Amino acid sequence: MIDDVLKVFRELDSKDFRILTGIEICMKDYEWVPVGELIRYTRMTAKDLEYRLSNLIDKNMVIGTRVPYPGYRIYFDGYDALAINTFVKRGTIDGIGDEIGVGKESVVHEALKEPELAIGDAMGVIIKFHREGRTSFRSIKRSRSHLEDREHFSWIYASRLAAKREYDIMKELYPEVSLPEPIDHSRHAIVMAPAKGHLLVKSRLEDPEIFLQKILSQMRIIYSLGIIHSDFSEYNIFVDPDGVEIIDWPQYVTLEHPHAQELLERDLSNILTHFERKYEVHTDLEDAMIYVKGDKDKFE
Repeated sequence: MIDDVLKVFRELDSKDFRILTGIEICMKDYEWVPVGELIRYTRMTAKDLEYRLSNLIDKNMVIGTRVPYPGYRIYFDGYDALAINTFVKRGTIDGIGDEIGVGKESVVHEALKEPELAIGDAMGVIIKFHREGRTSFRSIKRSRSHLEDREHFSWIYASRLAAKREYDIMKELYPEVSLPEPIDHSRHAIVMAPAKGHLLVKSRLEDPEIFLQKILSQMRIIYSLGIIHSDFSEYNIFVDPDGVEIIDWPQYVTLEHPHAQELLERDLSNILTHFERKYEVHTDLEDAMIYVKGDKDKFE
């Protein structure tokens, strides 16, 4: 948990972060990083390295093994610490607050960024930590097209790639598409502006037809840019009086994907089903598909 990371974060020094970085880098080639590789990377003595590794294990930053040889892996807490340290050094964040969302594959926390020159109020942001590696690698590969051809990958690789993929597409689509402004990215974590309003699934809309139109209009813009969200539902749409914002982008596909049209139909079906069940607003799926794909100027 991030709270546990923050408790020990200030106790870590530059040598500790160098060890964590060395393990992170070497895990590209090793399931368990040998001590010899860490000595070469950190340029520490074996005694100093062993002492610091022991402390990092006690702090849940690192895990170790003696079989088939002495080796180490970075733990989620250690990877969180590396990402947080990068954001702090860049001035992207100055403090982390409460957990505001958790799922099978991510954890979201509030954070603060102090104003430049100490003028004005601190800006509220959020940090999304990807957690793809905590679920089955097989299920992740089935649901992530960008991992289908990878025979072997660590949770570090899966989480890092998912975060980069999500950050890159958010940067590409913002601000033409209504989504939280992406601010920074490091490893498996993304800093972004908070989404406005409340999740659609937790909201009771007074004018559901208007909000359905706004959602379909956003889907139309996204499609015109050659993208399909591919995980669209009432759980990743925020609504407020001014409109809607769409979150959770790591599963997006382009129109060239072999199942693009099926994924678009599934996205639309999820939304239309939600509005029909909750608000008794019936919309023909085929008509919605025609509108989103730009083959009809108006949707009624």
